Amino acid sequence: MEIIFNVFLIAVGYLFITSFKDRLSPNNLNTLKKLAVFHIVFGTYYCFFGNGDSVGYWNQAKLMSYKDFLYSINEYQGTYFMYALNYYPSNVLGMSYFTGTMIYSLIGFIGLAYFYIIAVELVKNNPKFKEYYMFPLLFFLPNLHFWSCAVGKDSLLFFCIALFVYGLIMPFKRMPMIVLGLTLSYFIRPHITLFLLMSFGMAYFLGRKISLFRRVAFFGVLIGLAIAILPIVLKYAKIEEASIDSFNEFSDHKVAVLSTSNSTSAVDISSYPFPLKVLTFLYRPFFFDINGIPSVIASFENLLLLLLSIKVFKNRPIKAFKKAPFIIQGMMYFLIIGTLAFSQSLGNLGIMLRMRNMFLPGLLLFILWHLSYLEDKNEEDLKNDSLEKSKNSTV
Repeated sequence: MEIIFNVFLIAVGYLFITSFKDRLSPNNLNTLKKLAVFHIVFGTYYCFFGNGDSVGYWNQAKLMSYKDFLYSINEYQGTYFMYALNYYPSNVLGMSYFTGTMIYSLIGFIGLAYFYIIAVELVKNNPKFKEYYMFPLLFFLPNLHFWSCAVGKDSLLFFCIALFVYGLIMPFKRMPMIVLGLTLSYFIRPHITLFLLMSFGMAYFLGRKISLFRRVAFFGVLIGLAIAILPIVLKYAKIEEASIDSFNEFSDHKVAVLSTSNSTSAVDISSYPFPLKVLTFLYRPFFFDINGIPSVIASFENLLLLLLSIKVFKNRPIKAFKKAPFIIQGMMYFLIIGTLAFSQSLGNLGIMLRMRNMFLPGLLLFILWHLSYLEDKNEEDLKNDSLEKSKNSTV
């Protein structure tokens, strides 16, 4: 039975990829198939060698009674929601943890595929860095797959964010995708829903390529929803009020708990200045943090991201950001808000990697857009120079 179901999951993934055959080139379709295989490999690895809450999310649901299920549904947020979500496949159908991991791997891959399609549609060129094409190379970063294939909140949130962002490209046509992405993320981690609403509300309001009416209308809707769920977010995070002192107290408590844990990846960031906390969240673990093979892989990834980020910040990043499509601007706001929030409260490199994965597509898409923008700008400058020379020679 489970073998048949796993074959069914592979078939669903294949059909999902081929559903874009009219919009993607054969080369891009083949790349998506390779990404799917790559993702399944990481899902299989995570099932047998990964650590974290995944096994607990699945096995706890397997042990639940129907009364426990109803209780979890009534709690409706966070961990209890995950138990309730896993109750039917794990408990009622009796599926194994491996099959559960394959289900979540498919969900995570669908999210990754949507980000890939966004890059195809919005980034004009395939930019190079050190003579290497960055697309689709950046979509094969191992940690991008590793943290979006496990049973748990992170894979689902990765999917929710992709669904929401992809839906916003054509909001009226894809409204069900937007609603599903926001609703599901709200039940998993409501503060991520708040970040999404704030980020794209800002992008809409400040976007110059959108009509004033649409800017005001969408800004009003998104920010209105953000204000509506703010009390729920504060309650979820156990913050008494929306004040600077309350947020600082919450951050200090989280840092103290995580940095004093027994984990080998715990790091005390309480004495770090603000910029170093941000750099730690975005680009560590680094080579001086290595404590095993996963951290070696992460260090090479972070080195690449750091080098690409330096190139971006050295070459007119503000101007490129202003020229970027609304979707990429919104994802950058989402990255900035998420970084500001989590860099102050996380004191464990493993958890930082896991949480950063939700925001990483925004960084990758902006890097691709920026490098593509630079290529266009250089070509434009060369054309202007040649025209100027031809005018001078004519004179």
